[in-house]
Amino acid sequence: MTVLDALQQRAKIRPAHIVLSEGHDPRIVAAAIQATRSGLAQITLVGDTQAVTNTLSAAGGVPSAQLLIADPDTHPLTNNIATAFYELRKHKGVTPEAAAKVIRDPLVFAAMLVRMGHADGTVGGAVATTSDTVRAALQVIGKAKDAALVSSFFLMVLPEGHPSGRAAMIFSDSGLVIEPNAEELAAIAVQSAASYRALIQDTPKIALLSFSTKGSARHPNVSKVSQAAALLAENHPDLDADGELQFDAAFVPSVGNTKAPGSPTAGQANVMIFPNLDAGNIGYKIAQRIGGCTAIGPILQGLAKPANDLSRGCTADDVLNMIAVTALQSAALKGTI
Repeated sequence: MTVLDALQQRAKIRPAHIVLSEGHDPRIVAAAIQATRSGLAQITLVGDTQAVTNTLSAAGGVPSAQLLIADPDTHPLTNNIATAFYELRKHKGVTPEAAAKVIRDPLVFAAMLVRMGHADGTVGGAVATTSDTVRAALQVIGKAKDAALVSSFFLMVLPEGHPSGRAAMIFSDSGLVIEPNAEELAAIAVQSAASYRALIQDTPKIALLSFSTKGSARHPNVSKVSQAAALLAENHPDLDADGELQFDAAFVPSVGNTKAPGSPTAGQANVMIFPNLDAGNIGYKIAQRIGGCTAIGPILQGLAKPANDLSRGCTADDVLNMIAVTALQSAALKGTI
């Protein structure tokens, strides 16, 4: 069974209710039909009723108890959602009239359904930009009380039979935090370790990446990473983590043994923490386009409830995988996995 098959099978054990904010998109609809028919999740498609119905019909699907349509213009909860959004954002100058208009945005409407407990998580971004998708999640759902920040990661599924022996890795932050400081890097590492454990059900081994390994170069950028590693060691001694490490020292056992002998993660890391968004975004795309990895994300972590982004070039299978990830995040937050 592949990593992605395993994610979907585990999500089916406790099917979640996931809201898809772009219910008119054929890829979203195809994934919704597959998710409901396979028992992966209950789905709500947000959008104009006629547009969503037409797309559903063209794909051979019909609304049901497991596949719902929520039109912000006509939904019975619209007035309650507008009132709740006003109370949430009035300190920012939002008026009741503005709130009633803003919640017609499918991204906001979907996020409000999650915030108010009518759904377990939301997925968007097949049509909307990452900035719009993430903004709705941050403004509506917000940061978890115990989270230092909201960050993101990509679940990188390696090709079957990869010579490294790894099946999946986490690359973080590859989509959101542009220039984290040492404290934020350490927090991203802690969040990513928890995400790896929840999704892969294996022990995370964290590498804080740099262009230096164990003092081979001196630079403020290197010092930031080594400081983050020291913070991890001090505050989370239960985690297997090390840094600063170059990628080859983190990934290749022989190189790790040479460059960082005695390291708890060198040569065997499965959670790669990049020093900034430049490195993280470039790194995941190289692994995807040259290395043949399947990249699922950006997946958000540190929110009060799950909300995730899709690439605008996503396929229906990508959407289905993100539904499974979002469902498992919800189960992890509820403590049911």
